Amino acid sequence: MGGAARAAVRRGEAEVNRAEREAAVRRVMAARPVPVPPELYPEAVRRGERLLRRGRLVRRVLWVLVCVAAVVFGVWAAYAHPWVEPPSGTTPPVDGW
Repeated sequence: MGGAARAAVRRGEAEVNRAEREAAVRRVMAARPVPVPPELYPEAVRRGERLLRRGRLVRRVLWVLVCVAAVVFGVWAAYAHPWVEPPSGTTPPVDGW
């Protein structure tokens, strides 16, 4: 069997596998949802609140880091003057022509 034939077989297997996976997903989606035990509700709420708090903390820390980076950049730019052309190192400045 040549390389092209092997690739075609692999593609065919992938297509069958994909069709089987899609069929399995359709069966799961069509099935009646399993009832969630009521004793799991408080734990789910606690975990959800913890995730929300953690996400809020991460966003705040990232905003603080962005602000600190902006201030550091501003201080560096004010001190280093990166917009000014550096003096030439090959010829001395000519004064008094």
